[in-house]
Amino acid sequence: MNYWLVKTEPSVYSWDDLRKAKSAVWDGVKNPVALKNLRAARRGDPVLIYHTGAEKRVVGIAEVSREAYPDPKKLDERLLVVDLVAREKLETPVPLQILRKEAAFADSPLLCIGRLSVVPLDERQWKTVLKLAAG
Repeated sequence: MNYWLVKTEPSVYSWDDLRKAKSAVWDGVKNPVALKNLRAARRGDPVLIYHTGAEKRVVGIAEVSREAYPDPKKLDERLLVVDLVAREKLETPVPLQILRKEAAFADSPLLCIGRLSVVPLDERQWKTVLKLAAG
């Protein structure tokens, strides 16, 4: 199993939007590294939803329900999407500034490659976020 974090601008599409819709096509990814990460996502993989912009915090958990396929809205087959289903809202959102202090995230692409919209996580990072969210 893989663990992921996907970033979204909440004014464009938020965790609450995903929760209300229950599922969504996760699109708009153009960065080659992020597309490679999307390609590696497998059905059932857990995904943290991270709000960018002014919030900069992890706010919810989703799951990959359909593996990567060409974006049906684009003519470029290199652009991929995955389908996500909402699972649960985090009890306490976890701000980026807190993650910066965690040893588990010292060399994470989340901190090292700030513009990466699909970030792989290891199990330790996943558990760290869940522990922080539990309060």
